[in-house]
Amino acid sequence: MRALLEESFRAAVAAADPLRILAPHLPAPPRGRTFVAAAGKAAASMALAVERNFHGTLDGIAITRYGHGLPTKKIRVVEAGHPVPDEAGEAAAREILQQAKSLNEGDLLLALLSGGGSSLLSLPSPGVSMAELKDLTSRLLRSGAPIQDMNTVRKHLSAIHGGRLAAACRAPVLALIISDVTGDDPTHIASGPCSPDPTTIDDAKAILAKYRIDYRGPFSESPKAVRAENRVIATAYRSLEAAAEVFRKQGIRPEILGDTITGEAREVGREMAQLARRTEGPAALISGGECTVTLEDSGEYAGGRGGRCCEFLLSLGIESGGIWAIAADTDGIDGSEDNAGAILTPDSMKQGLDAKALLQRHDSYGFFKESGGLIFTGPTRTNVNDYRAILVL
Repeated sequence: MRALLEESFRAAVAAADPLRILAPHLPAPPRGRTFVAAAGKAAASMALAVERNFHGTLDGIAITRYGHGLPTKKIRVVEAGHPVPDEAGEAAAREILQQAKSLNEGDLLLALLSGGGSSLLSLPSPGVSMAELKDLTSRLLRSGAPIQDMNTVRKHLSAIHGGRLAAACRAPVLALIISDVTGDDPTHIASGPCSPDPTTIDDAKAILAKYRIDYRGPFSESPKAVRAENRVIATAYRSLEAAAEVFRKQGIRPEILGDTITGEAREVGREMAQLARRTEGPAALISGGECTVTLEDSGEYAGGRGGRCCEFLLSLGIESGGIWAIAADTDGIDGSEDNAGAILTPDSMKQGLDAKALLQRHDSYGFFKESGGLIFTGPTRTNVNDYRAILVL
């Protein structure tokens, strides 16, 4: 069962691998120059896919997370901070914006965008320091705010997000996008550097007030119309379909619950346990989407480790008494730890560990480390959000 669950996860990741899927979406070369601006956890693999398959001359910059780089020849790969931005990303983003401004009508700006681009392609707007942006990002991450809310705030503190990259460019703009957000709306992926932004400064202020985060400006209004084509080439749902085929071939009925499941990870775990009890097997309950883990400001939670996938699984195990399940992030990193996620087995809850106390401390990593359930893949260099599968036998 463990091997089957791991195979299903690998199939989900493969369905979003740029080296497999990007080539058919590449445009014909322009008369002039092609500049590649890549940002996100998949930036290096997307850049490499372009180098292998694009038939014109090109150059560019790809900004990805530390440890997620790949060797390229024409597109320079820069590693930078994620999920909190840093100066390396700021410098590369500034250079990307300058290069976009230098392009002419006969050139092409080819943007390669994926999850994580909001942090990696960080260029604060005038009057906003990188120190302020780091602090706000950290507080938003701890608040449990969904990614759409976080990106609304970031777009109004940025000189490059929220359509500003495309707006600065006189050349045609094509953005190829790997979606890591529910709904697959380009404005929310990497904070939409090539997409018009429907949100306003007032929206950003309301979100900060909602999560009791004190910041009084300055803010920057984003463009509401830009000239660019945004094309989503990989989604979480397509990855769920690829995983479903793995179970179907083994005579297990796949039930795709959707790729838009959000909410507190522990609450989603409880709800999924109830659903599993009502499901007639053999079946695989498959889902995607991005849950959240809200960290309370209390010393009681010091030392807790683990991302949303492990927290979901630990809650599922407590409520179900132990079943076969997997939860892992398709980028290979669950939260801030070094694991992609974990596997829950019927024996996981029989290890003598105080699962409820560890869940209360948000120490799901500690639980699965002791029970032997952690999954390590290293960087997958793609990202279509979290993958979850529960086996009902």
